[in-house]
Amino acid sequence: MKKLIIVLIIAALAGGGWYYYKQSSQNAEPTMQTRQDKGVQKVKRRSIQLSITAAGDISPAEQVSVIPETSGRIKALLVDIGDNVKKGDVLVTLDDETLLKERDTQTTEIEGSRLQVERDKRSYDRAQQLFDKGLLSTAEYESALATYQISTNNLVRSEKSLAQIDERLSKTQILAPFDCTVLTRPVSVGQAVSGSDGASGGTECLTVADLNQMIIDAHINQADVTRMKLGQEVNIQVEAVTGLKLTGVVERIAPQATLKNNIKGFSCRILLQNPDERVRPGMTANISIPIALADNVLTVPLSAVFTEGGERFVYIKKGDNWEQRTVKIGVADFSFVEIQDGLNEDEIVALEPPSMELVAESTNNQKGQFPGAPGAGGPGGNRGPGGNRGPGR
Repeated sequence: MKKLIIVLIIAALAGGGWYYYKQSSQNAEPTMQTRQDKGVQKVKRRSIQLSITAAGDISPAEQVSVIPETSGRIKALLVDIGDNVKKGDVLVTLDDETLLKERDTQTTEIEGSRLQVERDKRSYDRAQQLFDKGLLSTAEYESALATYQISTNNLVRSEKSLAQIDERLSKTQILAPFDCTVLTRPVSVGQAVSGSDGASGGTECLTVADLNQMIIDAHINQADVTRMKLGQEVNIQVEAVTGLKLTGVVERIAPQATLKNNIKGFSCRILLQNPDERVRPGMTANISIPIALADNVLTVPLSAVFTEGGERFVYIKKGDNWEQRTVKIGVADFSFVEIQDGLNEDEIVALEPPSMELVAESTNNQKGQFPGAPGAGGPGGNRGPGGNRGPGR
């Protein structure tokens, strides 16, 4: 009985092993034809647009720090953050009480100087008449002249002093330099501020900007900046405002490269063409600058184009085999490439190099070596219109 059980167990194991072997044999290695039918795609027509993408910060085209020209104490702040003001509107006034007193004193002094000049002028005129008739000595005549000149000079100095006081008084009112919006107000009423004529450069009372003219400062990679030009149109999306699409133009490209986040590039200034009231300074914008467009052209995936010896080619499905065919490429993005010559619509191309035994002799490519063969760089080597550097690079 024990021997029978052992025999049955051995038979069961043998049967299971044979079944597993058959199943493994059937599934272990698909046919060459099955493998090649998976990584294929038809030649299709589509539009390709290659664009430069970057991110930048939105800021006003005109922004000014408002600093008083003269030192003093803030008497009144007539605006607050967010206020819209017109050019010439009064923003801040400084305490002018001391200057007004000085002006009153100087005005009184000028009136006295004018009366003195009038008296000295009459005395000089009489001395001139007597001197001409020989009735007055030269010394007396010159004394009258000197007295008149001194009083005249005193009047001129007093008038200059009054003009200076008036100028200082005018500087106690800080006016809006243009139509603008108040962005910041770091001071308070009663605070002492220094003027721009001082050693410290002055105290910033306000920051104002024209929010009707907005710009984007972007850092463009050095590999892309050579494809840009002034006046080029830019597509803009603002991260903080979902669905908002704006346009702009390239207004300025820096002549010298700079480093930002360890990436060498060029500063680019983009002027928004249609600013939206929801767009505010400091928001982040994603920009797209179209640099090449091919409309309704034959295309294949980038992975279908291979490069060898500076020549671009694809593998075309021919029944159960493949044909290597040279192609001429055009515009490429990060997914597809334009085929200008060498392919027809709906032909099937391989996305991976096929096995050598399935590649037929090409009618327009008589190379004896193919990608995947020894010395060709192996599958995936030197692929795509731009090699390993991306489309068109």
